[in-house]
Amino acid sequence: MIELKLPSMGSDMDEGKLLEWRVKPGDAVKKGDVVAVVDTTKAAVEVESWEAGTVHELRVPVGDTVPVGTVLALLLAPGESAPAPGAAPRPAPAPARKAVSPAARARAKELGIDAASVAGTGPQGAVTIDDVERAAAGARAPDRAAEMRRAIAAAMGRSKREIPHYYLAETIPMARTAEWLAAQNAKRPVTERLLMGVLQLKAVALALARAPELNGFWKDGAFAASKPIHIGIAISIREGGLIAPALHDVDRKTLAELMRELTDLVARARAGSLRSSEMSDPTITVTNLGEAGVEAVHGVIYPPQVALVGFGRLALRPWVVDGAVQAVPAVTASLAADHRVSDGIRGARFLTELSERLQQPEALDVGGAR
Repeated sequence: MIELKLPSMGSDMDEGKLLEWRVKPGDAVKKGDVVAVVDTTKAAVEVESWEAGTVHELRVPVGDTVPVGTVLALLLAPGESAPAPGAAPRPAPAPARKAVSPAARARAKELGIDAASVAGTGPQGAVTIDDVERAAAGARAPDRAAEMRRAIAAAMGRSKREIPHYYLAETIPMARTAEWLAAQNAKRPVTERLLMGVLQLKAVALALARAPELNGFWKDGAFAASKPIHIGIAISIREGGLIAPALHDVDRKTLAELMRELTDLVARARAGSLRSSEMSDPTITVTNLGEAGVEAVHGVIYPPQVALVGFGRLALRPWVVDGAVQAVPAVTASLAADHRVSDGIRGARFLTELSERLQQPEALDVGGAR
């Protein structure tokens, strides 16, 4: 019997509320199939199955809030038979459901509201779009924002208490890269143009080859390196605060692939439609506050990760070129890293490699391991 548990989707998550089952007993599921939707302090997240099997029992009713690690469902492994009828556990009882129009349910999901908690004013107490809009304008939104701020503060407080941070920064000239990007975008339709942030993500992923100790997790008193590079992207969301879901296998994708996936990830993060794997497995985080107009970012590491890379704004700065001072577009890249795992020399090696990668943009636009 396979136990499907509520996964941890970040150091700021202790529990989740089951909003919806996407499967029922008897359904066959594959690894990666969405089986449930769970509400966290940051978003409604689709929980995926980590194993293939057949749903045997749903253990948690819709509407229940349970701690991380709780068994949500039991699966029969391929080839495994169900227990004898007398010993078979009963499916989780379904709570009484009020009627919710499909349009109202979709709007509630978009606004991050539990439709079942909304008082209905339609026929027989059905929940309408107007009911959902009123609920969104009421006290729930600020309460959710406050919950998120508390969760973020708790996670960051834990990070600063437990992780001996060290910080490094490097200013990188970007004239050649900016020219290359402009030339590439001139050849592309508007909908397929690349952002500088995508080049930065790919450069970070490739630079980690020289500093693999920055890519992984501190767990049970030791560092566990990660071979895949899943970069958590710091995204501001409408309720306030940040969420950092993962772009998977960044080192293996072309810039166009990363641009499409980044656009989709940002849209789904702000609509509250992320998957549990996107929340649980970032191996390093990148935050880019260039749009906010800041020169540099000195971030706080998201446990159990051991490093965070920040980028400030791309701006003209005085730079010596061939013995003369010129105005050159440049960006400051910063590194926050865990001194239990790496040191300043290793961190400096990473930033040097990152600088070199960012100044060779044509070498970034490749797929496959590099």
